[in-house]
Amino acid sequence: MCDLREAHAKRYISRLPCYNSIFRYFEDEILTPHLQLLIEESALPLQVLESSFAVDSSGLSTSKFVQWVQAKHHDPKLLEARDWVKVHLMCGVKTNVVTAVQITDRFAGDSPLFKPLVEATGQNFTMAAVSADKAYLSVDNLQTVLDHNAMPYIPFKSNSDPAKKTPNPTWHRMYYYFAYNQRYFMQRYHERSNVESTFSMIKAKFGDSLRSKTKTAQVNEALCKILCHNLCCLIQSMFEFEIKPEFWQEQQSDQFR
Repeated sequence: MCDLREAHAKRYISRLPCYNSIFRYFEDEILTPHLQLLIEESALPLQVLESSFAVDSSGLSTSKFVQWVQAKHHDPKLLEARDWVKVHLMCGVKTNVVTAVQITDRFAGDSPLFKPLVEATGQNFTMAAVSADKAYLSVDNLQTVLDHNAMPYIPFKSNSDPAKKTPNPTWHRMYYYFAYNQRYFMQRYHERSNVESTFSMIKAKFGDSLRSKTKTAQVNEALCKILCHNLCCLIQSMFEFEIKPEFWQEQQSDQFR
């Protein structure tokens, strides 16, 4: 509330909202696509800096514990475990800005979320390389990156055998590139560690847990953490790289007031 009072005093907002207004907005599903749009918009000023990207997922714990009946009868190890939501994101490896994000439940797989993250980033950025760990290895994911004229740096597993794989030119080409260029490939692949840094930055500054109780509110709260992270990255880049951010035109921004 002290931040809201200061914003009101500086006339950034026209009136001071009630304390519970934020929580009520978090419960609104209509807010989710707007937050995702703001995350994408906040990354746009860094288009000139970012051409290599990394993908990964991490969890944010919630205030809810796993259901006791589920833990007792199916998995006793969950008896004292907290529930969590899973954050899948793509970030630039130079500024750590998040270019696309998806929030799912904790059991969602990583690989199916790879394509929408790459496609969302490809709409706003010119991609040269995308790094991800072995969990994202699939023909479709490799082809998705290649379709955006970028190089996928996704290492193959120890049991990956092109002779046993269904004949696919993309799979064979990337497998032999990985096999015969290991040193260079792994140098580029290790850019993926920047996505670990991104998650560390978000959790260190804005916490690694969510206060909201319901699913919709948890998703919106997680998106707000990512948006705040992007604004921090943008402010840092303004001073470090002398970038002057430009967002919507005035007539466009009027629609969101």
